[in-house]
Amino acid sequence: MTTFTVSNYDDAFATLRVRDLAQALYDEGAVIMEDVLLTLHGEAHRDRRRLENRVFRREIFRYYEGQVIPRTIERTIAPFVERGHADLVVLGYRVTMNLTADFAGIDRPHQTPDETEALLGLVVKFSEGATLVHSTRDHDAVRAEVRQALGDFDRIFLQPSIDRRRELLARMERGEIDESDLPKDVLTVLLRNEERLPLPDDVLRREIAFYLQAGSHSTANSVTHAMHEVFDWCETHPQDAARMADEPLFLQRCIHESMRLHPASPVAWRKPLCPLELPNGQRVGDGDKVIVDMRAANTDPRVFGADADRFNPHRSLPRGVQPFGLTFGGGIHACPGQDLDGGAVPKPESNLEASNGLVDHLFGAVFLLVDALLARGARRDPARPPERDAMTERPNWGSYFVVFDDAGGR
Repeated sequence: MTTFTVSNYDDAFATLRVRDLAQALYDEGAVIMEDVLLTLHGEAHRDRRRLENRVFRREIFRYYEGQVIPRTIERTIAPFVERGHADLVVLGYRVTMNLTADFAGIDRPHQTPDETEALLGLVVKFSEGATLVHSTRDHDAVRAEVRQALGDFDRIFLQPSIDRRRELLARMERGEIDESDLPKDVLTVLLRNEERLPLPDDVLRREIAFYLQAGSHSTANSVTHAMHEVFDWCETHPQDAARMADEPLFLQRCIHESMRLHPASPVAWRKPLCPLELPNGQRVGDGDKVIVDMRAANTDPRVFGADADRFNPHRSLPRGVQPFGLTFGGGIHACPGQDLDGGAVPKPESNLEASNGLVDHLFGAVFLLVDALLARGARRDPARPPERDAMTERPNWGSYFVVFDDAGGR
């Protein structure tokens, strides 16, 4: 087997769009990732994505951003603010896990701390299984833990959520409720269309678990990275701290810049389905591996400038280049939740009203949480410096403590 690495932006952009290159990064984590949307290819991927795209619509994103996300953020961060301190890693996971559970279709009927902790523990274990290729732990031990977690998840959370949705679907068929009364989530869409696209029980279980871990893991890490970059930038550019408070588009630009520097997956692995030529002219054959270095592509100085490896929210970008680079992927496996997570890239003609910001613009879950933290005066805890996560080769934070300063809030 020969490994080919693609690291400049233009070649990476084009390589991600080669249809005869299939996902390979998650083969090691098949215990949680086998036959989920992200790892499917060809017709199976197309059919499931078309179906699940029914919840990846702009009007549903607006519903979540306008109603679900603010309520979840307020409810989740309030106890931390009251205590006066928080670990951003823990707080980020709690917020994003609750948001992703709503979107995936997992109920938390009791809304108790114990229930939240139980689901959070399972989701963290799913994330460890999905990123197994970068784990520093014994891989077989992790797989055994993930299998146990999947069983607990099915019994405690998934089956009750399925039962409630089947009852709602039956009530709709009887004319007792309207379609608008159904939950707006992935599980409901899959159950409503199971005759058209039937999924075995184990595949359905992994699919919903995948949504839970993918959304919460990547979004929680994005929040912590963004807060770190904002803290550093404001120390040397205090004039921009006020801009972040007063200009929501500028804060979103800061978040997009952080996402460019810290892609959820630092690399994308692909395997050829047949011998082919990559966009850079290299020939790859059966059994070869193609690594798209997302971090290197996102810091290509030919595209992002001489300071491409540094945070700079005032960066000028070439036409057609997204401010977050290739962080959300590209081609058939581009992240469908890009706007829900990172928000939409604003257009020059966006409708701006001084009273409430952009009335027709999606800012994304990461923006809403970062904005809420800054509004409550979050700053680094001087007594507890941040630490990297030692259980993975990915450059994530293991802990990142902040304190809330009411006087510093907005």
